Amino acid sequence: MKADNLKQFLEQIPKTDLHVHLDGSLRIPTLLELADQQGVTLPGTTEETLLETVFKSHYRDLPEYLAGFQYTVAIMQEEASLERIARELAEDNLAENVRYLEVRFAPQLHTSGGLNMEQVLQAVTRGLTAAQSTHNQSEAVRSGEDIPFHFGIIVCALRWFMPQMSSYYRRLFEVMPYAKESSIFAAASLELARASVALRDHQGLPIVGFDLAGAEAGNPAMDHREAFLYAHRNFLQKTVHAGEAFGPESIFQALTECHADRLGHGTFLFSAERVHNDSVVDPQRYVDQLVESIARSRICVEVNLTSNLQTLPEMTSIKDHPLRQMIDHGLSATICTDNRLVSHTTVTRELCLAVEHFDLGIEQIRNLVVAGFKGSFFPGNYADKRVFVRKVIDRIEHLEQVLNPI
Repeated sequence: MKADNLKQFLEQIPKTDLHVHLDGSLRIPTLLELADQQGVTLPGTTEETLLETVFKSHYRDLPEYLAGFQYTVAIMQEEASLERIARELAEDNLAENVRYLEVRFAPQLHTSGGLNMEQVLQAVTRGLTAAQSTHNQSEAVRSGEDIPFHFGIIVCALRWFMPQMSSYYRRLFEVMPYAKESSIFAAASLELARASVALRDHQGLPIVGFDLAGAEAGNPAMDHREAFLYAHRNFLQKTVHAGEAFGPESIFQALTECHADRLGHGTFLFSAERVHNDSVVDPQRYVDQLVESIARSRICVEVNLTSNLQTLPEMTSIKDHPLRQMIDHGLSATICTDNRLVSHTTVTRELCLAVEHFDLGIEQIRNLVVAGFKGSFFPGNYADKRVFVRKVIDRIEHLEQVLNPI
């Protein structure tokens, strides 16, 4: 491939990001400004200091990777800050030609300043809508030169949390003093599922999906099946962080207990050595059948190359990621950022990494990009989604001819 042409092609094609956390994707100048306004103490007062001490290019382990979230969440307790951060995230994505965005976050984490979940979700919606309106009213979109921008919100339930993480969680521990922790976690998830469906149906909020995030090992997805069953019965689409820090059995639970329509990460999908259930007589056969089921069902895998490299000691290089196996097994996979700030990345950069380390051809690049649009929890009806995807494919094919990246 022609390097310069290919880079320009990856920059200009319409893209998606189906797995990006709002609280991990702030602009550092915004974080500094809001912290100063709100009296939140950061471990530094300049962008350079924060990049050295918190938001590093390399992390020792997952706890160090997650350390920065205590600061970002702290300044995301007011409607104005949530609205601004959401708008800026959409603007940053628009600038690199992302034309469909699914922003995920845990509304229950943003209630310590007195907001309720509805106010949190409304604020984020306003921010995303502001950026969408500016783009979609542009002359380029009206003339057909560019394609419109769409977005959806994915609400995150947490596998595990502590009372001090938010006032919501603290109150839940207080009213359930005799319950097992797993029951408290499940109760929070069910209430979030109920709120999500109600706010979607009665307030018209663009909530398109329900997610389960957080510490995977020791906190099985099956503990949250009642919440996911509620989402499932109310036609709210589901994605689950699974196979990121645990093995194929976690992915199996996401599919069978949580009715997952997509999988977040799926990094250890092919790792038969991580199957620990004694009832599984042949781990390799179990994995093969699991992979085949995902391929047949066209369950999209949200791939996050950089963040996996930063948080998984088993990965010493991008080449260690199973993306090539996913492609070779015919899985529907799409490239995502996970956390733009914490992982110092963009969708374009992630695509460049995939092309560089897995020697992808133009057809494979196109498949990865289009899979994001096809696998999206598009907020409109199916007919509208098909029209939108067709516009995307036409745009990609046009850029292939104009830029000649091969």
